[in-house]
Amino acid sequence: MSKITPVLSAAWDQADSFTIEAYKRNGGYQALAKALDMKADDVINIVKESGLRGRGGAGFPTGTKWSFIPQGDNKEHYFVVNADESEPGTCKDMPLLLANPHSLVEGIIIGSYAIRANHAFIYLRGEVTHVYRRVLQAVEDAYKAGYLGKNILGKGFDLELTLHAGAGAYICGEETALLDSLEGFRGQPRLRPPFPAIAGLYARPTVVNNVESVASVPSIIANGAQWFASMGTEKSKGYTLYSLSGHVNKPGQVEAPLGITLRELLELAGGIRNGHRLKFWTPGGSSTPMFTDAHLDIPLDYEGVGAAGSMLGTKALQIFDETTCVVRATLRWTEFYKHESCGKCTPCREGTWWLVQILKDLEHGKGTPADLDKLLDLCENIAGRSFCALADGAASPIISSIKYFRDEYIHHLENKGCPFDPVASTLFATAGGVK
Repeated sequence: MSKITPVLSAAWDQADSFTIEAYKRNGGYQALAKALDMKADDVINIVKESGLRGRGGAGFPTGTKWSFIPQGDNKEHYFVVNADESEPGTCKDMPLLLANPHSLVEGIIIGSYAIRANHAFIYLRGEVTHVYRRVLQAVEDAYKAGYLGKNILGKGFDLELTLHAGAGAYICGEETALLDSLEGFRGQPRLRPPFPAIAGLYARPTVVNNVESVASVPSIIANGAQWFASMGTEKSKGYTLYSLSGHVNKPGQVEAPLGITLRELLELAGGIRNGHRLKFWTPGGSSTPMFTDAHLDIPLDYEGVGAAGSMLGTKALQIFDETTCVVRATLRWTEFYKHESCGKCTPCREGTWWLVQILKDLEHGKGTPADLDKLLDLCENIAGRSFCALADGAASPIISSIKYFRDEYIHHLENKGCPFDPVASTLFATAGGVK
């Protein structure tokens, strides 16, 4: 099997790849015509059989999520795309929307047809104005071409697509907080049940999918479920986008089958920057437990990463070499989660604040080794005790960094400060961390 599987990124090197003309030239919107000639349930079944799993982090089977939408209930159904990409280190959806926005639009139309929705929404991270303009142009062009609106392709299916810019809150990447924000309320996670499939947007059955998940649908419809399932691993099917950032010679996006290893991805990225070695890395963004150089050959699929003690998440591979202070890196991530906590849950609101205070002391060589146990105790009392996974994400890098680099924490205490010189410690800012 080839290490590289360009499907979503196949035309990214074309200067006009983002236009509807280029997309159609490359076979775009043919899958839509094929899907509209099928029964809606058959479309769902193809996505199920393909083994496509959500690319937003949780890895839940996409076709199964679509099948949860009740039919014959005489209610409006909504199809919502989560494009609020805000996880530190995650940078796959925005490049996809810049280079190939029509793959998302076509996927939305197919998905909406499958779940019998006549109104779809794209919830886009509001800070990325350049992406907003490009996606908006793609939506307008799709309307003009007859792919959106009334009686699409003369098949009797109607769909309105609304592009909504969020107001800059990390928490709105959580699907129920996203729905509250889309309704005009403060973005805060909802208590579940009821789940979005029963009472989502405007209390109506709703599917919420990640950008990459939806953009993968047209190729599955066009080429068949078996084609997609032939890539990847037994339980993690297909291709996906891996984001490499930090101390590599050629950072960027690599589209490859699930199950590839970091060792193979580093070869494609030109290796660790010259003269340095790998120290630690994240397999799925800053909210996933970190790995070390001992995990270079872990299959990067949901099962392989999970068995090794972390999560594949958004496949945001942040690479750090030996010049990086792991305590400082963990502190910066924790500061981010403290800032982005919506404040709804006491364990998260108060716990993340205390995590930052203790980590600051440790970074500056204050406190005692007992503070490490206090940190772990705090993490244990925060993780799994909030409405959403933000608290879990805040605890993960702390727990894993102490697991693998406890000696470095102790070294801070023994030397009354960070053993890394100021220049070296600031290199974290170039490694895909929070600024």
